[in-house]
Order: sequence, then C-alpha cells, then structure tokens
Amino acid sequence: MSLLRVRSREERAVNMKTPPESFLLFKEELRKAQLEKERLKKDYENKLAEVNQELARLKEQIKSQQDMMRTTLEYASNLEVRLEQFKDEVNQSETKRKNTVY
Repeated sequence: MSLLRVRSREERAVNMKTPPESFLLFKEELRKAQLEKERLKKDYENKLAEVNQELARLKEQIKSQQDMMRTTLEYASNLEVRLEQFKDEVNQSETKRKNTVY
C-alpha cells in the first residue's frame, strides 16, 4: 500500500514561488549573455567612432593635399605664361636693338 501525501496550501505556494534550479541557472546565464552583448556593443560603437574619426582625418588630409597640388599646378601654369611673356619681351628687345642705327 502506498501512501499519498497531501501537501498543504503553504507547501504548494512555497514550491510555486521557488523556481527550479535549472531555471535559475538559465536565468543567470541569460543575464551574463546580455551583459556580454552590451559590452560588445559598446566596444563596437567605440571602435566604429574611432574609425570614423580616423576616416574624417584622412579625408581632410587628402583634401589639403589636393588643394596644395591645385595651387602648385596654378603656380606652374602662371610661371609658364610669364616665361613665354619674358621670352617675347627679350625677342622684341633684341629686334629693336638690331634695328637701331649706330
């Protein structure tokens, strides 16, 4: 003959309020995973911000170099024009000198 034990209401309430150990372990692992996820997210955001900052700096450097090259090309072009003008002046001066009577 087996005896059936009838639990009191208080015993059932305590049993229902206390979750099984596996649930508590799962809940703890879930909490750890969420904390790790947040940490990784912050790390990712920080690294992304650093990369964006470096990218902005490199873009600024490239723009400065392009401006410097543009200025150099303009200067070289102006020198070329002035050199041609100077050659013309020298040629005109030589022509005038040859045409003058001594």
